[in-house]
Amino acid sequence: MLRPLARVAGRTRRDDSVGIDLVAGIAERLAALLSAGLAPATAWGALVADPAVVLPTSPAASTRAGATRDPSPAGATDGAVIAEAAHAAAAGLPVAEALGTALEEHPSAVPAWSVLAAAWAVADASGAPLARCLTMLAATLRDEAQLRREAAALLAGPAASARLVAALPVIAVAFGALLGFDTFGVLFGGPLGLACLIVGGALLWGGARWNRALIRRAEVARPAAGLELELLAMAMSSGASVARAERMVREALSRHVPGVAAPGSAASVVALAERAGAPVAELLRAEAARVQGAARTEGAARAAALGVRLMIPLGCCVLPAFVLLGVAPLMISVVTGTLGGAG
Repeated sequence: MLRPLARVAGRTRRDDSVGIDLVAGIAERLAALLSAGLAPATAWGALVADPAVVLPTSPAASTRAGATRDPSPAGATDGAVIAEAAHAAAAGLPVAEALGTALEEHPSAVPAWSVLAAAWAVADASGAPLARCLTMLAATLRDEAQLRREAAALLAGPAASARLVAALPVIAVAFGALLGFDTFGVLFGGPLGLACLIVGGALLWGGARWNRALIRRAEVARPAAGLELELLAMAMSSGASVARAERMVREALSRHVPGVAAPGSAASVVALAERAGAPVAELLRAEAARVQGAARTEGAARAAALGVRLMIPLGCCVLPAFVLLGVAPLMISVVTGTLGGAG
């Protein structure tokens, strides 16, 4: 989801839905603590002291949080983000800025922290009730996590098929060797075999990259669908004017989640509410739900089309590589063996 979600592409791939659910759980706990009458600093401090929550291992963060336990499997850097937020809340500093700074200092932390930072910034600026805002945010994050799980499930079949087909040329080479053909000798023993090896290997590499690019494009294309509408509804529920609410949301998104669209898409909803005299916050939440549903349908359509699109690299790259690496060495081995025997 979001700008930090783009950072995940450069690291080892992981299930984004797990991190989103983690932040949703943190938001739910904070909302419950705040609803019980605790101050934000006390609520964040309680999270740091909770053994079920990730804890930092960095000496500086551990000193601030007073934590000495080992981190949970979700990651020590997420505990460091919590500790930074708790430290800022205790010192009276902006929690949203602390979360944003912690994400920059710990790029391996769960990217969805940026959504919590944006929501916290809007709630602080608008004066909206934090507990209610966090409950709404948790529901939005749960929907996002479910969307990503559904998309991953739909893509699992085509992705596995692509990996299996890409392995066929290598399997063909090994199979030919097991049958007694000198496939490795042919591939490495002469100019014709080396040409087959180089061209076939290049085609196989290009096909694998092509497959990965198609799978990436079929994944969730627009992260945090409807987030700007949810934040705008949050700001306007506190009584802020449309212009002021849009300005607050725009600033929060540009600082914490620049990959998400600005709230200009809400103009038609706001105009409808003004004409009808209806509560604009409720209409914005309804529009956000519609956008999330559309994103879910779009993801299912992309996953369904992926199975067909993967046939293109199969025909253009993988099958020619199969012929060059698997079939051609067998034929060359048979021909040279026959000619050698005749000689």
